[in-house]
Parts: sequence; structure tokens; C-alpha cells
Amino acid sequence: MSKFIVQGGNELSGQVDIGGAKNAALPILAATLLTDQPCTIHNVPDISDVHNFLKILESLGSKVTFEDNTVKVDNSAIQPGEIDDKLVTHMRSSFLLFGPLLGRFKELKLAFPGGCVLGKRSADAHLNALEAFGAKTLENGENIHMKADNLTAAKFIMTEASVTATENAIMAAVMTDGESEIRWAAMEPHVQDLCNFLVTMGAQIEGIGTHTLKITGGKALTGTDYSVTSDYLQAGTFILAGVLTNSEITVNNCPTSQLDSFFQKLEEIGANFTCEEDKVHVKKHNGLKPIKKLQTSVYPGFATDLQAPFAVLLTQCEGTSHVHETLFDGRLGYLDELNKMGANTEILNPHQATINGPTPLKGAHIFSCDIRAGGAMVLASLIADGETVIHDIKYTDRGYEAFDEKLRSLGAKIERNSTL
Repeated sequence: MSKFIVQGGNELSGQVDIGGAKNAALPILAATLLTDQPCTIHNVPDISDVHNFLKILESLGSKVTFEDNTVKVDNSAIQPGEIDDKLVTHMRSSFLLFGPLLGRFKELKLAFPGGCVLGKRSADAHLNALEAFGAKTLENGENIHMKADNLTAAKFIMTEASVTATENAIMAAVMTDGESEIRWAAMEPHVQDLCNFLVTMGAQIEGIGTHTLKITGGKALTGTDYSVTSDYLQAGTFILAGVLTNSEITVNNCPTSQLDSFFQKLEEIGANFTCEEDKVHVKKHNGLKPIKKLQTSVYPGFATDLQAPFAVLLTQCEGTSHVHETLFDGRLGYLDELNKMGANTEILNPHQATINGPTPLKGAHIFSCDIRAGGAMVLASLIADGETVIHDIKYTDRGYEAFDEKLRSLGAKIERNSTL
């Protein structure tokens, strides 16, 4: 088991470059299944989730190379064979196989996808979206079995603005003859990036960046050369590291236009920063104010994946802040770990919590429970007095490329320790 050992209390300085977005790279890799021509994808993050997803593609017969953040994939010889249950059950993003496999092979069988434990997360949004195109669900339990002998164009409203369910619907629509309309579609930056990727393959998609997508499908898609968008979630995490440690750092390759609601909250608490087109300069502040309500929402609202990292910052604000997680239940468990470090937080119910600050944090043995909680634990350790040991960093490795290396480049004292 690997862990991070962090000596806290060090000021950060310097510059950090943001890499490609995991949440964009995975659906784009899934979408390569929609063509039998080679695709080259640049700016792909070198993280465990990407490696595992590539293993899934290889198990289907894909020819894959991954070097220097570039994936070259040839799906000309893939077959709808059995996919290793262990790979699927450890990755929620395995849901992204639904649309491409149904679109290309008219059938899919795989174990129920797993991933981070974020409360009750069913497959209903995915199944409902695909059933709108005429797919039939034959099994929905420990395994998923769907058939689609004849997909037909559809106009429907998503049961929820689910990102991966929207992505599945998009991929099914581009493979279906006729004009489809998807309403209440998720419009997160990674959904937009998938759409832009598909357009370079020849797909016809209108309404990119809105909640209504109009797709004219049925046209054979071609191979393409594409670069994944930068990771606004990783960028937000490093910006928070600078504010939290009251340091001066520059975050490069930052998709600033995707972080408007995040920046609004930073301004509300009194953080000191300036933005350029693709850079954010974090500067020293003169103290931080509490936030009336940090409420997550679908894009362009405040991202649920930045809720836990931002909450660490709230422990250092003067007064009581309120957190309202609207998208997932069970995503506030990391607050118990912060309390081990001396934070003063209270979970009111599965969706709401209060955070009282400022409270000095001290080193402790703490655990990650999901990707973003892992990022939050690392941030907390940067300002803790003494040594912090963060266990279960497999979650962090799933979402943050070279997280410890980039923090060390800024002056953080963080080491990776691997034991059997």
C-alpha cells in the first residue's frame, strides 16, 4: 500500500503546469471505439484510471500505445468479448463503454461498474438514456446486459444531468441514423470536449455547451488527431494550495473560463489572485472570511469535485461556513478525517455540514475515501503542524497526475512511501 508522508508548514513558490483532464480523456478514449480508423490523443494524463481504461480497450482487441501523454489507438480489430470484471468494478468510468459498444456491436455485457464510494449511484440514468434509442435492458444487477438490434433516433429529456449518462447518450446518438435531441444534457467542460472530439471525427452536433444537444447521426466516423482540454479540477486544487498556504504561485495551462463559479467563491472569502487567459497568479492574502454557503451544482455552478478541496480552505476562514453538497450523498466523510487533524466541522446530514474556523491543523494518520477527498487530505497536510501520513493514496493517483512531484516542485515536503 502506498502513502504520502508530508511535513507541513512550508510556504510554496514557483510555477506549476496543469495537464490533461481525466474526466475528458476517458470518454474520448471510449469514443475511439466508434471508428475503425486510428486515433491519436494528446495531453492524456498519466494516471491509473487511464492505464486501466486502456487495458479494457486492449481486452477488446484494441492496439494501444501510451507514451509522453499521447495515446495512439487502433480499434479496427476489436471484438465484443468478455471484459475483466476486476477492471470494470474498480472504475465508475466503465459506464462509458455502454454507448460505444451498443452503437458498434448492438450488445454489451459487463460487470456493474465501481469506482469511488459516493453514496447511492445507480445505472438508471445511463439505461434510461440508451433505452430512449430503443435499447433493451436484459439484466441490471451485479452485471449489465443490454441489446440494441435497431437503434432509432430519439428526442428525450435526461432523467438527471448526469455527465457520464449524457456522454453515453451522445455516443449512441452519433451512431444512430436520423436526428436526435438530448435535453437537460450535462454541459460540463469534459462533455463539451467529448463533443468537440466527435466533431473532428465527422459527427454533426449542435448546441455544444448548452443543456440541449441536437445530433444528426449515422455517418461513419473517421480517425482523428486531438488534444484533451486542461484539467480545471486539478487547476482549482493547485490554486487552493497556494491560497491555503498563503503563498505566491503561478498556475499555467489553466482553463480559466471553466472556473468562473470557483473564482467567485475565492473572491467571496478574500483570496488574492489575478487571472490571465491561461494563467492564474496566486498572491498573499490578509486573512480569509467565511462563506455563507458553498453549494455544489451542475456546470456552470460550483463543481462537486472541488467541494472537498475548498472545504479545507474553509477551516482557515474566520467564522462559520456552510457546505451543501447537492449532487451526491455520502461525500462529506472526509470531514471526519479533517477533524482528526484539529478541524472543527460537523456533518449535519448526508448533504450538509458546517465548518468553524480558523483552526490550526496538526499532523495525523488520515485516510482517503475518494479521489477528491484524497486531494483535500493532501491540501490539509500542507498547513498541518508536524508530520501527516495519508493512506489509500490509490484514490489520489486515479485523478491527479504526478501530484506529489508537482507539489515538491513548488517547495512542499511530500514523499511517497510504498510498502507491500
